[in-house]
Amino acid sequence: MNHIIPEVHLVKFTCPYCNTLSQQKWSDVYLYNSGDNGAFFNTTHLNQTPVEEINSSTCESCGKHHIWIDGKMIQPDSSGVPVPAEDMPEEIKVIYFEAREVFTKSPRASAALLRLALQHLCQHLGGEGKNINDDIAKLVKAGLDARVQRSLDIVRVTGNNAVHPGQLDIVDNNDIAARLFGLLNFIVEAMITQPKQIEAFFNELPQGAREAIEKRDA
Repeated sequence: MNHIIPEVHLVKFTCPYCNTLSQQKWSDVYLYNSGDNGAFFNTTHLNQTPVEEINSSTCESCGKHHIWIDGKMIQPDSSGVPVPAEDMPEEIKVIYFEAREVFTKSPRASAALLRLALQHLCQHLGGEGKNINDDIAKLVKAGLDARVQRSLDIVRVTGNNAVHPGQLDIVDNNDIAARLFGLLNFIVEAMITQPKQIEAFFNELPQGAREAIEKRDA
């Protein structure tokens, strides 16, 4: 969850290309109106007011370039939020990627989509998928880790506020919506990835040891 959303002139952020938190090398170019045609000039040569400020940041991890115009990243056309966890179910990844694509344009729409993704995830984890609050309560009764429970409720409540009047102002607050991506990935890793890894490790134990453990716990 160590993720920094790209912002113009930040010396370090998570690269949308390689999804690595890395140093950025910056260069600035300005667009001036030179009469009939616009042209690119370096600011050291002209004392005119620029029409547009164009910045380029280069990821020191993957070497790829990001293009910014007037403080907004236009290339790549990506929000810079993390990619979905590897073990996230495919139908939920579709919703996640949609939320990722609209994030910079509408954090509120992004949060609402992630709430929908959470609803599908709860169903995947054994809930009915109709009422997220009820599904979380069912998971809590089954012994859900408190950290996962809080992560579920954060995504649920924030997503609710995105589509209903509430106390969280998501419209112009990228930070609130951005956290939800990391939380959804955390839930997937805690509820799907880690149990799968533990099961795989357990199955690698000698058969006699596994049978002794199962007999002990019967």
